[in-house]
Amino acid sequence: MQISQYSDAQLAQAFSEGNERALEVLITRHKDKVYTSIYMLVKDKYLAEDLFQDTFLKIIKTIKEGRYSEQGKFLPWAIRVGHNLCMDHFRRTRQHISVSLPDGQDIAVLFGASDMTADSIETRQVHDSVRKMVELLPEEQREVVVLRMYADLSFKDISELTGVSINTSLGRMRYALLNLRKMITDNQMVLR
Repeated sequence: MQISQYSDAQLAQAFSEGNERALEVLITRHKDKVYTSIYMLVKDKYLAEDLFQDTFLKIIKTIKEGRYSEQGKFLPWAIRVGHNLCMDHFRRTRQHISVSLPDGQDIAVLFGASDMTADSIETRQVHDSVRKMVELLPEEQREVVVLRMYADLSFKDISELTGVSINTSLGRMRYALLNLRKMITDNQMVLR
């Protein structure tokens, strides 16, 4: 069996035994979901990249020290590590500084937009609109949406990560969807 076909548990075990390629496969397999869950919480590309790196440094250290116990849940654990680092960051800073253009768009829009096709620009605008609406949700609702939709966690994993019951997680998602629906209607948006 090729290393790319290993389960997360097998990759973590192989890495703990010195196989550096196993770590590379593990990171590649889950980087998008871990990064996205961090980014949706901090809403800053550079901070998200830093926290993403810190997350995997902590994961590497935990595995190397033999403190990682695989229970078939590497991704939820990795997202929990990232989530906890985000919460630590928020506790330390207690404020968030973002750089916005006069029209309210993030300054990152200026970089790389020239080589985009009309379809990709439209798709990006829809994604940006959805992201901005998600950012307007109350923190508890936003957290559930990010963990469910962007990190692809189950409600059971979300409830464990956030320390609330599954019913509370489901309720927060329900209210988040109702709020998002209302924002779409109020702003007469068409999402394609």
